[in-house]
Amino acid sequence: MEWIMAELLQHPEIMEKACKELEEVVGKDNIVEEFHISKLHYLDAIIKETLRLHPATPLLAPRSPCITQTISEYTIPKGSRVIFNIWAMQRDPVAWENPLEFQPERFLRDAEKGDYQGNNYNFLPFGSGRRICPGIPLAEKMLLYVVSTLLHSFEWNIPHGTTLDLSEKFGLVTKMQEPLIAIPIAKYSSPEHYL
Repeated sequence: MEWIMAELLQHPEIMEKACKELEEVVGKDNIVEEFHISKLHYLDAIIKETLRLHPATPLLAPRSPCITQTISEYTIPKGSRVIFNIWAMQRDPVAWENPLEFQPERFLRDAEKGDYQGNNYNFLPFGSGRRICPGIPLAEKMLLYVVSTLLHSFEWNIPHGTTLDLSEKFGLVTKMQEPLIAIPIAKYSSPEHYL
């Protein structure tokens, strides 16, 4: 969630497009409801692009082949421990055009690139195979619901005189080096929407 908001604050033109989509789908003075979620295609692409650049876990759980395999010119012996660096895979310039740029549109142009099911080995934010995250449907819906509610309910800014630092702190999970500090400003005309 922090990475999504940080990327949106870093790219105000993208946040503006997401807010415009929310206004068209939800309505200006309405609250986001579950039935709106499936219609928020641009916001879905923003979340996927954020997960591509900042996967929750940069490394997948170790795997071990049950037979010796040769992949390209590499031989992987039976029983070896193989760790997939999805942080690097999802930034591979062979697989992604301008891989270090935040471009949600890439997931609108090619919907198959945003497959969470682990079929696209260039995009594995939830893993793949037998060890894929079982919470994908819940995570997908909750991220869309919470981020859409935050964007639709508030205007967001960073404190005056500060800059946004998107440096990463490596660890078991991908965290921001410096925690995001953002200021919400109420959008709704009626305070009842916030109760």
